[in-house]
Amino acid sequence: MAVIITIMVLELKAPHGADLAALQPLMPVFLTYILSFVYLGIYWNNHHHMLHATDRVSGGILWANLHLLFWLSLVPFTTAWMGENHFEAWPTAVYGIVMLCAALAYYILQTTIVRAQGPGSKLARAIGADRKGKLSPVIYASAIPLAFVNEMLAEALYILVALIWLIPDRRIERRLDHDHVASAKIN
Repeated sequence: MAVIITIMVLELKAPHGADLAALQPLMPVFLTYILSFVYLGIYWNNHHHMLHATDRVSGGILWANLHLLFWLSLVPFTTAWMGENHFEAWPTAVYGIVMLCAALAYYILQTTIVRAQGPGSKLARAIGADRKGKLSPVIYASAIPLAFVNEMLAEALYILVALIWLIPDRRIERRLDHDHVASAKIN
């Protein structure tokens, strides 16, 4: 994911002018970069916690993880396209499609891990009903067609999903801490 973020920042081009006014045309690109950076940071943190709650990795988990990384690897492209085209309908919709597919891929990875480790696993107990995980794809799916009606409303929905997840998902971290404390008491 660090490589994906690096690729994304390389898309930011310095302005030719030396005054602050030269930055004005770059604002859509920069704002889209910020949104995508936040998304990738959220995925990175949650992915890290999820894998820490994983006791063993199977071939299915590896393939599900690769599936997630595929969709996340498209974020720099869609970020650049949307920003360079000032949030026009198609780039905004395609950005949403990639984010929707990444969210679904994350869910598939999470589900694959839970199936491999069982319903009593640390991850299964930590995610519980997973309301945020189920709400996010619904918001993305709503934003995609909305991009053809009002691009800014679609962008607002993308920002809403980021805000929902911006506060780190502490369920897994709490479960790992709880299990660690319980294990220490036993020993």
